[in-house]
Amino acid sequence: MTACVAISDVATPHVAVGAPARSRHRLRWLILIGVLAGLGGLGLWPFARDWFIPPVVPTVVPVPVVAAVAQAGDVPVYLTGLGTVQAYNTVTVRVRVDGALDKVVFVEGQDVKAGDLLAQIDPRPFQAQLDQVVAAKARDESLLANARLDLQRYQGLAALNAVTAQQRDTQLGLVAQDVATIRNDQAQIDYAVLQLGYTRIIAPIAGRTGVRMIDAGNMVHATDATGLVVLTQIEPISVLFTLPEDDFTAVNRQMAAGSLTAAATNRDDGAVLGRGTLLLINNQIDQTTGTILLKATFPNPDHALWPGQFVDVRLLVETRHGSVTVPAAAVQRGPQGVFAYVVKADDSAEMRPIKVSTANATGPLSLIDSGIAAGERVVIDGQLKLRPGTRVKIVPAAPPPP
Repeated sequence: MTACVAISDVATPHVAVGAPARSRHRLRWLILIGVLAGLGGLGLWPFARDWFIPPVVPTVVPVPVVAAVAQAGDVPVYLTGLGTVQAYNTVTVRVRVDGALDKVVFVEGQDVKAGDLLAQIDPRPFQAQLDQVVAAKARDESLLANARLDLQRYQGLAALNAVTAQQRDTQLGLVAQDVATIRNDQAQIDYAVLQLGYTRIIAPIAGRTGVRMIDAGNMVHATDATGLVVLTQIEPISVLFTLPEDDFTAVNRQMAAGSLTAAATNRDDGAVLGRGTLLLINNQIDQTTGTILLKATFPNPDHALWPGQFVDVRLLVETRHGSVTVPAAAVQRGPQGVFAYVVKADDSAEMRPIKVSTANATGPLSLIDSGIAAGERVVIDGQLKLRPGTRVKIVPAAPPPP
């Protein structure tokens, strides 16, 4: 019994010592597996995180643009050309007789009427000539009266055969000669009156005087190359302008149907300086430039048009009814042709090809033949940031600079 107990006591400690050893071995394996799993998880995390974390959807920021609505209505169509203002009439006032210039009545830059006195030449020599021929006529009239009395005497004596018929006929010739002399005297008087009248230099037309080219006190001659002053009529006034020869048919057809109106505008800001009517189309086309010359007349009551001034002339050739117009800034040009960005109902931009009329519409507008309907929104500012399908946000236009 003692031996068995001893054997049992020895075996029991062996079992008690072996169990913790296996537990420690298992724990080491578990730790190793955990470490390997952690290392593997770190390596696969970039691929696995998309399974567990939802993707971030990028926020689309609309592009701010300025838009306008295409309009429909009656659109006046203009042809525009470069023009030069010309005086309706230009006269270089010259003297007609020789003499001393006594006085100059006009003021440079003065508006004068036809018949107004501009200057005066010393009239005394011409008055003396007039007095001389008037006296000569009075003398010859006395001689004529005496010759007629003698003719009556000769006719009575000839009836009594107291004088010959030759004497009577001679006296008849003397009377006729005196009558012709008086007629010549009258012509001399008329000429002297005319020369005396030329000493008063008057305005031949209504207009504005220019720079005085000769002063009072100088001797003037009818053959002088330099005149006294240049007088220009600026009310009304004319404008000569050109258009391409391709426009000739349309202008000629409309002019045959009735008068055409024209507007002269400032070349800098487009302000209207005057409105008038087309007067003529030149009788030939300039082959060197391929243009046709036209002339329009303007009332010019405020003298906004001035001779020598360069202006733009807009000639109204027709009015199109129910046409679509958009601001000119909406029209873009690219490799594929002319287009415009149209804002659709979902506020996305559509790049749409359009056809623009070659005629000029009213003001800064473009006349659309096709591609845009009335009521559609078109982008007029901000096109450089757009692509087809880009979301847009319509903002008000920036105020003009002060």
